[in-house]
Amino acid sequence: MRLFRNPASGQVTDPGQVALTARNVRFDWTGLPLHWMKREPIASHVLNALNLLLPEGERSFLATFGEALPFVRDEKLREDMLGFIGQESMHAETHADSHEMLFHANGVDPRPYVQQTEYLFRKTVGPRRSTATRAGRQQLVDRLAVISSLEHFFAFLGDWVLNSELERFDADPRMLDLYRWHGAEEVEHRHVAHDVAEYFGVGYLRRGALMVLVFPTFLVLLVRGTKYLVHRDPALPDLGYPRLLLAILGSMWRGALPGVPALLVSALSTFKPGYSPESVGSTAQAIAYLAQSPAARAAS
Repeated sequence: MRLFRNPASGQVTDPGQVALTARNVRFDWTGLPLHWMKREPIASHVLNALNLLLPEGERSFLATFGEALPFVRDEKLREDMLGFIGQESMHAETHADSHEMLFHANGVDPRPYVQQTEYLFRKTVGPRRSTATRAGRQQLVDRLAVISSLEHFFAFLGDWVLNSELERFDADPRMLDLYRWHGAEEVEHRHVAHDVAEYFGVGYLRRGALMVLVFPTFLVLLVRGTKYLVHRDPALPDLGYPRLLLAILGSMWRGALPGVPALLVSALSTFKPGYSPESVGSTAQAIAYLAQSPAARAAS
């Protein structure tokens, strides 16, 4: 069952299996406002914090998939992994390119927070032991399971942003296209990390245990990033965590962020026996958006 519905998404035909390819995009970040949703500055910073998290996280994904590839004998899965690697590489570099114009040009130095996220991702999904050893191979499987959990969450966010109505908060169309282009590709390749984890023998118990750890940790890291950005934003009061959480809940209630019930339903769905990420979003809707994304068309 899909969590988010858009009437227009039912008007496109399901394309079935698609070959994953990295799409070139071109953005002009000149004059990008820090509060890119003018009517929702706190929600802007929540997604700005996500913008800071994504590059290092996705680079860690690339390193881990690169280590896993030599062990994969299934040609279809290898093809999907290579497509995933290409798309994630483009995501990481595109988000990183936006940082200077989004943060530095608006008087915010993101480096202390980015350094914290780099440390965390490198400790959790970054390489630490050689895969030539049994312990190293088991650690690789654990990292693939963590990536599978995070990719479920990213596909959820991609489905949400494709079906959200952020235009009503005066959202900058460039940032909106950035998140919808990225979100559409997350929906498009939502099955890959799960398929890889299954191929490497990540069972129900390990997947569930890691989701229990990954889901709240990622949310805490996102709130921590939001607090960091709000503290350094001269246009906003320096909110403590209680007031900040209330402000975030207000943005959720207004629809500028995904709500708590949807987040919980999505996380809990991964504990269903026989879980498959195919129920998260619509491939047809994702491809339809990618065909008309302004940034993708500008690069074609």
